[in-house]
Amino acid sequence: MDPMTEASDNSQRDFPVDTSINKAQMIVSSDEIHSGVGVLDKAVKILEALEAGPATLGQLVVATGLARPTAHRLAIALERHRFAVRDQHGRFVLGSRFAELAAAAGEDRLLTAAGPILQTLLDRTGESAQIYRRQGDQRVCIAAVERPTGLHDSIPVGAILSMQAGSAAQILTAWEESEQMHRGLRHSKFTVQTLAMVRRRGWADSVNEREEGVCSVSAPIRNGSGQVIAAISISGPSGRMGPTPGRRYAPYVMAGGRYLTETLAKASARQ
Repeated sequence: MDPMTEASDNSQRDFPVDTSINKAQMIVSSDEIHSGVGVLDKAVKILEALEAGPATLGQLVVATGLARPTAHRLAIALERHRFAVRDQHGRFVLGSRFAELAAAAGEDRLLTAAGPILQTLLDRTGESAQIYRRQGDQRVCIAAVERPTGLHDSIPVGAILSMQAGSAAQILTAWEESEQMHRGLRHSKFTVQTLAMVRRRGWADSVNEREEGVCSVSAPIRNGSGQVIAAISISGPSGRMGPTPGRRYAPYVMAGGRYLTETLAKASARQ
């Protein structure tokens, strides 16, 4: 059955040392693995540090115990292979290559199932569709389809966007633990009242919030345990989507989110 039927029926530089390192990045595991290939072990240290969130070069040095030139050389090498990228503040974060490899190996069920759903969203709404995951204090586009012609909001896979604006950022923030949610709201363009409404109705929209002239509508994707792990979205020009895009497009986006949630739940139950 068409998963969207229900919706259609319902309408390269160095940086100074930063000593304000995240506590999670200061933990050195006693079970550290030594493969016998030193450069590989050091690169893994960099990636494990980035798993805790964005990090400056100085923070990588503190977290890994590597010499600054070594940490810099390895971080740049990982960046060139897209295992790491820089965010808007120049910090290193995990790159899109991991999502690509997971999809190729068939291990990321969300990415495996996402393509047809995003294409259906595009076909039904006429707008570009994306899936975002949170990565530290940013969000990353892990899957996307775009309108082939006409004005559209172009967001490629691997793009890093702010968690401070946009409907997907609202979704990824709304179900977080209270302390983390309020910390994220300090510089956001949306409020705690906005997030309460998002949780109540199950979708979010934004108009000119992330970028002037751009609208978006998003809904949550949950894992087998019910946790929100991603946001599914459509986005396009406000002149075409209108001043209240959620009223028109939320049913389509919510149906896509439910289908992917059910797919993940079934896969989890089979394990």
